[in-house]
Amino acid sequence: MRKSIIKANLAAGRPSLIVTAHLTDPSVFEIVSLMGFHAVWMDLEHHAYSVETASRLMRASRVGNTDILARCARGEFMRMGRLFEAGATGILYPRCADADEAAEVVRWAKFHPLGARGFDGGNPDMPYLSVPMEEYVRIANEETFIGIQIEDERSLEHAEAIAAVEGVDFLFLGPADFSILSGIPGQFDHPKIQQAMEKIARAARNTGKNWGRPAGSPEQAHAFIEMGARIVAGGADIVFMRRGFDDLQRAYAALGFEFDCRLPPL
Repeated sequence: MRKSIIKANLAAGRPSLIVTAHLTDPSVFEIVSLMGFHAVWMDLEHHAYSVETASRLMRASRVGNTDILARCARGEFMRMGRLFEAGATGILYPRCADADEAAEVVRWAKFHPLGARGFDGGNPDMPYLSVPMEEYVRIANEETFIGIQIEDERSLEHAEAIAAVEGVDFLFLGPADFSILSGIPGQFDHPKIQQAMEKIARAARNTGKNWGRPAGSPEQAHAFIEMGARIVAGGADIVFMRRGFDDLQRAYAALGFEFDCRLPPL
């Protein structure tokens, strides 16, 4: 079974850089993996592709040693097991309300004695009936990880109790949804966001767990790491493409080229 880079980094106190892949071209996952990023964030909460498509993308990532962090939608407990079987290393669970819900995530994501995940060894994670059952169950529990997202003020009140749940590896602030649900959409510098981040960092510190969040720049990431963050999401393929195309149009517009661009620059 594959060893998790994220788990190894967390154990050593090193930060991990995650990149998000929204596009469903396997080449994106191959490139991320070959470049040695610590994980690629696969978002099945907001995008329409299936577990079958996710499985093909995960297979492409196995050319290197990059972890797959798969985000399912809230309440999709049965889907978590299938994502792990397809090769995901970690689950990012959104919109968690409290410690009871976090414990339910662990129950579905981990084998006994940590949880009650169902067994099937005929999948890429084992891989393909190649590991004795007892060893597979033990290593799967050791090498998979769970991140719980804090995305509203109610769940923030339960942050420390959520972090304390055995099997939860880190808390992860979702600043976009947190801003919307707090009535300050897109105001990422608002004191409410800063206070939420500080409370999440404190909850992680008090429970001996970790925390993370997206970062808009290396400077932001540095500030978060100084606060104890060890999981940083640093960019997305769609953003990189848009910025690259923006730069290309600006450069060629200077030569007199004209474009019927329907999108504002990022």
